[in-house]
Amino acid sequence: MPRRILLPALACLAMLVALLPALVQAQQSPSGLPIPRFVSLRSGEVNIRTGPGVRYPIDWVFLRKDMPVEIVAEFDTWRRIRDVEGTEGWVHQSLLSGKRTIVFTAPLASLRREPTESAPLVARVEPGVIGELQECRPAWCRVKAAGLTGWVQPIETWGVYPDEWMR
Repeated sequence: MPRRILLPALACLAMLVALLPALVQAQQSPSGLPIPRFVSLRSGEVNIRTGPGVRYPIDWVFLRKDMPVEIVAEFDTWRRIRDVEGTEGWVHQSLLSGKRTIVFTAPLASLRREPTESAPLVARVEPGVIGELQECRPAWCRVKAAGLTGWVQPIETWGVYPDEWMR
């Protein structure tokens, strides 16, 4: 009896393994870009909808130009995004920019002159301040915020992946 149960399970597993390449290909994004990925809001007023299209109701309105958001899904020209607080919704791709930004999340983030903890402080940055991401190395990112440029540890921000490299 256990053999009869086991054989169909093995057959299903073999079929799943055979279909795996097709399943992986089906989950590639319409844009051909990786998912998830960070982008920013192009406009100071962006409608976030409950679904991918204008027929879906507006659920939220984001009012911060350059705010970093994470694209977590794509459907045609629509992108499902997530903000720093975890709010998700759909937005048309034309309202997003490839410009990389971060938002400071630490109580008082340390912006330093060089990418080391012993480097002199340039500034202490409050939560909610948006900065332009210029470069990232493991454990440090160079940002421009409020007219100042310096290095910050990604753990004190949102909008960059841990150990992300970026030039």
